[in-house]
Amino acid sequence: MVRALRAAGRPVQVLKPVISGYDPATFAESDTAVLLAALDREPKSEVIDAISPWRFAAPLSPDMAARREGRGIDFDELCRYCRETIDGFDGVTLIEGVGGVMVPLTEERTVIDWIVALDMPALLVVGSYLGTLSHTLTAHTTLSALGIPVAAIVISESAENPVPLEDTQATLARFLPGVAVSAVARGDTDSDDLLRLLFPA
Repeated sequence: MVRALRAAGRPVQVLKPVISGYDPATFAESDTAVLLAALDREPKSEVIDAISPWRFAAPLSPDMAARREGRGIDFDELCRYCRETIDGFDGVTLIEGVGGVMVPLTEERTVIDWIVALDMPALLVVGSYLGTLSHTLTAHTTLSALGIPVAAIVISESAENPVPLEDTQATLARFLPGVAVSAVARGDTDSDDLLRLLFPA
């Protein structure tokens, strides 16, 4: 999406404010590195700090990973950081979450609390693994119950699929009428269809 937006001449910035399982020794494999590569930006320390200020080593939920390091996430500071970054940019801002919508961020707050606080539509990215139908429908129901608009659902093909990708897409579309459901094959870098879905002319 970032590459397609840039190719279309649309200014875009991406944030991955919270990341766990972060190891500087294997930085190139991290989500932050993937985002920086899409932005064509060098992974300098100040750039990494700007995109992913809350980084934790353990591959656990952020609250657990932070606790192992004797740290924590200030929820108000996290929201303030996001709002200020959004307000200071004239273009599209994409914010990548961490885990699922109900993953704990702090002792009391989850990712969905973060989405509610930012008052932004959600782009629900899911896999095509066994169990994704239940996970996706549950996540959508939870988001809807809190009044969070879902801009679209994107199925990012998993390494293993119990059924063809199109079947998963069709089933989700059947249960979520009115919601745009897009499928991206594994390794596919063409996001034009997805961009038209999210940003219609």
